[in-house]
Amino acid sequence: MIRTDRLDLHPLDRDDLRAVAAGDRRGRRWHDDFPREDDRAAARITLRHEDPVFGCYAVVERAAGTAVGTIGFFGPPGADGVVMVGYGLVEPARGQGYATEALRAIVDLALADPRVQWIEADPERDNEASHRVLEKAGFAVQREEGNARWYSIQR
Repeated sequence: MIRTDRLDLHPLDRDDLRAVAAGDRRGRRWHDDFPREDDRAAARITLRHEDPVFGCYAVVERAAGTAVGTIGFFGPPGADGVVMVGYGLVEPARGQGYATEALRAIVDLALADPRVQWIEADPERDNEASHRVLEKAGFAVQREEGNARWYSIQR
């Protein structure tokens, strides 16, 4: 688990990933709006590679004790040292700095691994909130391609 000022980032194990992917809320402390479709997709991606570090983490708002989103990687670093990160929160948890706080923690985790040379993210061009999160976390725009604006942060 990764602990920040207000959040706990819990690595999702196989059972948790399956529950998120299926939207199975039984016996779990999840926000009413969780998981979103993006969370479900992230869980399905992680089930394919199941890396204990470069996987999917539940973003848990410590004060409420509930999962409000996910953050994580699309897999372990490639031979070029690149990892891709993605994140998302339920609507009521947005605008409170949680995404930036979680992203900074995940960046620190990734850059602690000597295989990682840089981290990328590719939010849609019109997702201004995500652009602000990435910039606050130290990422810089690298290029625009299709409907995405690519950001990266280097070691």
